[in-house]
Parts: sequence; C-alpha cells; structure tokens
Amino acid sequence: MLDRLVRFCDRAIDALAVVALLAMLTAVMLGVITRSYDDPLIWTDEASRYLLVWTSALGWVIASRRRVHIRITFFVDLLPKTLRHGFEALLQMAVALFGLLLVWQGAELVQRNYDLEATAMPISVSWLYMPLILIGIFVLVQGLAEAAQAMAGRMRVPEIVSEVIE
Repeated sequence: MLDRLVRFCDRAIDALAVVALLAMLTAVMLGVITRSYDDPLIWTDEASRYLLVWTSALGWVIASRRRVHIRITFFVDLLPKTLRHGFEALLQMAVALFGLLLVWQGAELVQRNYDLEATAMPISVSWLYMPLILIGIFVLVQGLAEAAQAMAGRMRVPEIVSEVIE
C-alpha cells in the first residue's frame, strides 16, 4: 500500500514538473514572439521567473527521489559497514533537520510576502516562496525515511553509482 502511494506521488511530481516546464517554455516563447512584433506581453518575464523557481524545486525533489545528486562517499566507503550505516543515519538526520529549517523559513517568507502583489501579474509574491515549504516537507520526510533505512542496515544505493563502479 505504501509503495503504491510513493509511486503515485513520484509520478504526480514528474507530471507536475513537466507541466511547469512546458508552462515556463510557453511563457518565454510568448515573450520572445511578442517582443519581435514590438508589442510585448508584460507578464511573461515574471511568469517565467515564478515557473523557473517551481520547476527547479520540482527538479530537486525528482533528483532526490532518484538519488542522483552529487555525493562524495570516498571517506564513508573506508568505514566498516556497521559504522557506515550509523554515519549514513546521522547524515540523513542532518538532511531532515535541513528540511525542517526550510519549512520553517519558507513559511515565514510566505507569511511576510502574502499581502504583496506581483508587479505584472495579479498574484501574491508569496507564490515565489511556496516551493521552499514543499521542498522542506519532502526533504524532511525523505531524510527521516532514509535514516530509518540506514539504521535498519538497508541503505539505498543509486543505480548510477553501481554502473560507474562496474
């Protein structure tokens, strides 16, 4: 049941990232085309900026789920297996703490900017900071889940690492 929910969420985030990327490309393309006819749409720059932030946030989530972020494990790999699991659990707890800080600071930024309106669009500036909360929640949950896996001795190894090692 939990595996199905995780797969559904992964697919939903992938789909949302595709939609955000296509919307951003559309906004940029509309801006370029309308400028070439000397009648620019004033909202395209701002919309593409907001969509870039959301696309980047969703990309971070996707990369984290697939464990394809850069990670240097040279010294950790030198540790005995039992210490390696403990170190990984400690590291993932630090990642979870970082996620909690992102949620906290992101919520504060959203609250501070809630009553400000964007320059060229009739939306709140807080939409620019909302991805921090999304990412923070995700990082917190994934950090705790991976810390639990490491403590149980079941560390996930990204597929790309096993390809490079061979």
